[in-house]
Amino acid sequence: MEKAWLNWSSGKDAAMALYYVRQAGKFSVEMLFTTLSGSSQRVSMHGVRKALLQEQVENTGLPLQIADISTETSMETYNQVMENETLKLKERGFTHSIFGDIFLEDLRQYREDQLASIGVKCIFPLWKKDTSVLMQEFIDLGFKAIVVCTNSKYLDNSFCGKIIDQKFINDLPDNVDPCGENGEFHSFVFDGPIFHNPIKFKIGEKQIKTFESADDKWDNIFCYCDLIPE
Repeated sequence: MEKAWLNWSSGKDAAMALYYVRQAGKFSVEMLFTTLSGSSQRVSMHGVRKALLQEQVENTGLPLQIADISTETSMETYNQVMENETLKLKERGFTHSIFGDIFLEDLRQYREDQLASIGVKCIFPLWKKDTSVLMQEFIDLGFKAIVVCTNSKYLDNSFCGKIIDQKFINDLPDNVDPCGENGEFHSFVFDGPIFHNPIKFKIGEKQIKTFESADDKWDNIFCYCDLIPE
């Protein structure tokens, strides 16, 4: 089998991608790859503490490679850092990179273009799956996750910190994708068939964060729920 790494966000789509790839048995997943936001040492966009990320990774039985990238980093610098990190993986014999993307065509094209430039192929095990069906399967398989970030443009703050279950899905507004594929929400997976043991944590405080945006097309107000390792 060809050697692959999986881009690990700490959330449900990455968890499902890992589950699907392991079930298919076509690739040997031998590394998880995550970006952390510079000095905060939290998972990019999800805001999950590094300690909880490490507990997740340990319970998958896979090693982890981390790229530290500041939230103020320009796209040019971001691309350079990511190229440097992925080249390290290629030098170790990795030939494929796995993503949990579902239907964002421009994001898929960006990932494929960036990795093709260094001779690495992309794998998208969740691509074009019905997100309602995928979310139901996530729950039915025994995965458990909590919402750690919500986009204030789409969801009010009450959704942040909720456990993802049938009620959560039913309560989502009609304009919100069941998997949050448009960035409506992000999650932290704390149990499921990919883990040896559940990840223990306490729910901390909520915080509203506003990010500077030079382009009106980018949403910039988010609610974060802090999770504290136990």
